Amino acid sequence: MTTVISRPQDTACPIPAMAPADMDAAIASARAAVGLPVGSRVVAAMSGGVDSTVVAALLHKAGYDVVGVTLQLYDHGAALKKKGACCAGQDIHDARLAAETLGIPHYVLDYESRFREAVIDQFADSYLEGRTPVPCIRCNQTVKFRDLLDVARDLGAEAMATGHYVRRAVGPDGRSQMRKAIDPSRDQSYFLFATTRDQLDYLRFPLADLEKPQVRGLAADLGLRIAAKPDSQDICFVPSGDYRTLIDRLRPQGREAGEIVHMDGRVLGTHSGITDYTIGQRRGLNVAVGDPLFVVRLEPETRRVIVGPREALLTGSLTLEETNWLGDEADIQTAAAAGRPVLARVRSTRPPLPARLFRDGDAVGVAFDEGEEGVSPGQACALYDPADPDRLLGGGFIASTTAVV
Repeated sequence: MTTVISRPQDTACPIPAMAPADMDAAIASARAAVGLPVGSRVVAAMSGGVDSTVVAALLHKAGYDVVGVTLQLYDHGAALKKKGACCAGQDIHDARLAAETLGIPHYVLDYESRFREAVIDQFADSYLEGRTPVPCIRCNQTVKFRDLLDVARDLGAEAMATGHYVRRAVGPDGRSQMRKAIDPSRDQSYFLFATTRDQLDYLRFPLADLEKPQVRGLAADLGLRIAAKPDSQDICFVPSGDYRTLIDRLRPQGREAGEIVHMDGRVLGTHSGITDYTIGQRRGLNVAVGDPLFVVRLEPETRRVIVGPREALLTGSLTLEETNWLGDEADIQTAAAAGRPVLARVRSTRPPLPARLFRDGDAVGVAFDEGEEGVSPGQACALYDPADPDRLLGGGFIASTTAVV
């Protein structure tokens, strides 16, 4: 018998908006997203947040043999005291309590060392190298969609479901596709560009047809006490929001002083560490020449921060590394050799822009039709289909950029 926990009445934060929930429709949608016979075993990746908890609950009510798995990715005092920092402290407790409420088995796996190596160390090294990392993508690419999938298979599951807002579909050729979720404000396809075809065949995303207020409404109607839990904020392993303090502790050599140099060669001042700067940054330069200046390039070898006018930020093309391809072509190299048109997104907050793939020696490049602003090595570039803009084609991490001449 399922234990029902009443809706939360007391909360330290304002209760977020909750839309009326159509439970039967949500369960039917979850079954359609899973696409397996009722009774099949499905692992639910439970972070302790609203989205992943509702996924586990919907699959349980839909009649699947659900096993919840939570990853402990880091553990420090500040994280334990901050709401909305996933995979540590309170969130693990919330995931365990939700599993007990639903009456499903639940496992907590200690992945701290893997997470540190694959995500935290890489995050710190990127800033030291003058790059701008996207740790959520690294986490999905490595710990969650590689290591955790192996665990799900070891548990005998036929699929693994997550709370990501993205859609998995099967194309006319019978191969899996990744598509945007129905709610553009929640769509997470940018952060999942590195999901391989094999991984996508095994993954399921039951929230693709729901908006966040509906998910909260479902959580409330299911008696889950996390219905009004705030969403995760900032970088999960930097609960204070001050990522530079973490970098200083892990990579103190980033605190070596250097020069701030205008792109015309003038030395305008000095700085106390290159890790304080990212491409496109305007605030905190502490130099003035009359017109606004922006960071246009970082040179970690010489510890120089190069600044210039805003128009210098316009990027005409970029090259990719660590690419992934979900398009119809055999691989991204084939698509690039053919000059395939794409829509390229270089940040989750930017709209995709018209561009074209090309080959640059052994590398794959992306040439923008009209340029893109503030592109930095280390960021991700997700690619979409101009003929079908909801379809994610893949992407890669940005290796280098070329300014518009």
